[in-house]
Amino acid sequence: MGTIENMRIFVRVVESGSFTKAAMQASLTTPHVSRAITELESRLRTRLLNRTTRHMSLTAAGGRYFQRCEQILSYIDQAEAEAANAQANPYGRLRIHGTTSFGQHYLVPLIARYRQRFPDVLIELTLAQRVPDMIEEGFDVSIVVATELADSAFVSQRIGATYTILCASPRYLSTRGVPTSLDDLNNHTCLQLVLPDFPSGEWLFDGPDSDVFRHTRLTPFQVNVAEALLVAIREGMGIGPLPVSVALPGLRDGTLERVLPQYRLRANNIYALYASRQYVDAKIKTFIEFLRETVPLALAKQDREIVLLRDKTLGYGSSNPKKSLC
Repeated sequence: MGTIENMRIFVRVVESGSFTKAAMQASLTTPHVSRAITELESRLRTRLLNRTTRHMSLTAAGGRYFQRCEQILSYIDQAEAEAANAQANPYGRLRIHGTTSFGQHYLVPLIARYRQRFPDVLIELTLAQRVPDMIEEGFDVSIVVATELADSAFVSQRIGATYTILCASPRYLSTRGVPTSLDDLNNHTCLQLVLPDFPSGEWLFDGPDSDVFRHTRLTPFQVNVAEALLVAIREGMGIGPLPVSVALPGLRDGTLERVLPQYRLRANNIYALYASRQYVDAKIKTFIEFLRETVPLALAKQDREIVLLRDKTLGYGSSNPKKSLC
């Protein structure tokens, strides 16, 4: 028998005042209870109980040990209840990693809504372009934007897809002209967004012919954060790819214009990664479910707005059916 089990039996014996009553309460035999006390005394090398055929009492050491056992077993019961409760009720700190742009433009607003639903969950969000070592760095969930994931032992859930479009400032286009084909890009200054899953030196398009544009000129500026590239584009440095969520505010207020609106760069999937399918903590489970519920709706709303802005740029009527791409 284990020490914890023997401690529980010892407490029952003291509280009931009898080996027989303790055995009945625990659905054990009286010899089993007697053996548990003997094992404890042998391990501790001290007598815990004075017992005769008619009477049982605690020794001085037994009294002190009984008080400690009550405290220890109370802590164990509390810890087990909290651990079991974690499978049912979202509670405690949830450590999330997210890629920078997606985290800033999607995760933060959605986390605010998640906490309205689950206020007992405390969020610690880290935004970074790299994919972390989740176990080593202690993350519960990682939200990754990528074409596909490398093989790993982690569980992944695809929760949507997003894409990138080409943008420039009105000042740049008025000076350099508006490209009307992918070939025209060779006559323009092309800025680079450098990301782990974004090929360097070429742009892969989902367009009329699923074309690839390969840069023939050196770029004068490259950066690994889309929000920084946005500033460079607004300053008139050239044409560059921006995630839709980063580009939208500028397209709305006119500080950006979409370039080649019939094209978009190939979509990237959005994945939620976590450690295991077994015994998933309630805060992790509810957060993943919340993302699966809300991210597609947010992306669909964004896509509708991009379609309207694109059609306005191309001069399509609202009923024009040519809307196969955003």
